[in-house]
Amino acid sequence: MTVRGDDAASVIAETGDRTRRDRVTLAAITATAAALYTTLSLTKLANFKAGAYDLVIFDQAVRSYSQFRLPIAIVKGVHNGFGPDFSTLGDHWSPILALVAPLYWLFDGPVTLLVAQAVLLAAAVVPLWVFTRRALGPGAAHLVAVAYTLSWPVVETVAFDFHEAAFAPLLTAVLLERHQAGKRVGVVTAALALLCVKEDMGLLVAGFGLVLLTQRGWRVLGGAFVAGGAAYTWLASQVLIPLFGGRADYYWAYGALGPDMRGVAHTALTDPLAVLAQLGSPPVKLVTLALLLGITLLTAPLSPLLIMAVPLLAERMLASSFPNWWVAGYHYNAFVVVVVFAAGVDGVRRLRARHAPIGDRVTRVWALGVVGFALVSVPFFSLAGLADPDSYRHDARERAAAAAVAVVPDGVLVEVANNLAPALSGRSRVLLWDRTQRGAPWVVADVGRKTFPFVNVAEQRERVRLLVGSGYEVRFSRDGYVVLAATARTTTTPGPL
Repeated sequence: MTVRGDDAASVIAETGDRTRRDRVTLAAITATAAALYTTLSLTKLANFKAGAYDLVIFDQAVRSYSQFRLPIAIVKGVHNGFGPDFSTLGDHWSPILALVAPLYWLFDGPVTLLVAQAVLLAAAVVPLWVFTRRALGPGAAHLVAVAYTLSWPVVETVAFDFHEAAFAPLLTAVLLERHQAGKRVGVVTAALALLCVKEDMGLLVAGFGLVLLTQRGWRVLGGAFVAGGAAYTWLASQVLIPLFGGRADYYWAYGALGPDMRGVAHTALTDPLAVLAQLGSPPVKLVTLALLLGITLLTAPLSPLLIMAVPLLAERMLASSFPNWWVAGYHYNAFVVVVVFAAGVDGVRRLRARHAPIGDRVTRVWALGVVGFALVSVPFFSLAGLADPDSYRHDARERAAAAAVAVVPDGVLVEVANNLAPALSGRSRVLLWDRTQRGAPWVVADVGRKTFPFVNVAEQRERVRLLVGSGYEVRFSRDGYVVLAATARTTTTPGPL
């Protein structure tokens, strides 16, 4: 069939208009997501619902980077017994955090981290949209983008302070989109960047290597990713982290299966059912996995791409310690959320190819379904807080918290209750107020409710009593918050902190 010149011009113009509309829609989704995430995290910060663990740890580390020093986090080093000069590279191998440091030259404080995290998590929408558009078309791409922005793994990451996980969705989406486009240089670059996010990202890269081993033309690179990813995780956790003052066994969490990797391997060979049983012990692990697959309406298992997430999920779900690893809250699911979405998209593409006559209808129903799942889940997770009017006004306790931190002078060393620490981190040297008396000139305590790391409020009150007994003077006391200052008669003098 011959297309007249004016008809061809009309088709080109229509295509151009559609492309512009798609870009505007994508930009609107991304900007809205960044705004929502920023609002959620800054509201929590203003309401004293962030913490020294983990926001202040990252704030101190990135501030050190911005001053061209190692990422020292005195709050982590002192509380966990590593000393005041402890580098966070001895906790987790996350050199990518140095990329945030220049932002501290513009605005120095925890707010910078929270805004940066919001933008990074929202930015993953763009490569995920491109990936989905190529597989299922622009309509489905818009809906998957919306589903990602509302998805509980992303929202819970935003709600829990700041973490290196903020980089993972964007880099993973770039990796998968570049692979889909057949761009090897982009794939390798994104994989190398992922390795800088955290020591166990080698497992994610190795998992992607397993996927590549199933694809003609990618098998050599796949083998390199499997071997290199596994070797990198070993190198980072067993060599690099101890080199910077950490312990290779600090996050060993598999005592139910063995005392070390050799013990776990022995259990896997002699009693594989024990390993399988550990995946569902406690049962909440299975709930988390079900919720994770639910964001794609269970289409992710239809794609080999899901294999990419298996090593990282096994790392968490085989653990018998660190319960935060296997629940739906916190930030750990952000490391695999894009993999699950991409596998879901690929699973639908494969399903549509097998049922060509109704393929478009399958795609529309599925895309609407994943948005529906995301919307239905909103009231059960942290994003729902944005609809609560109380989130935007302080109650008596929060007003007292603001008054308490205002008593502390700038530039001093201060022991601070966990949830008040971020309010002082930008202008003071912050330690976590814990069970050990550090001798800091100032202490901000909370005896109104249980706070990390204490067992109960009675223990917190006893700590305040001991401080007063050792010579500290109460400078503020209201609604459970107590500010104390060292005096000339203080028996515990500040150390070299």
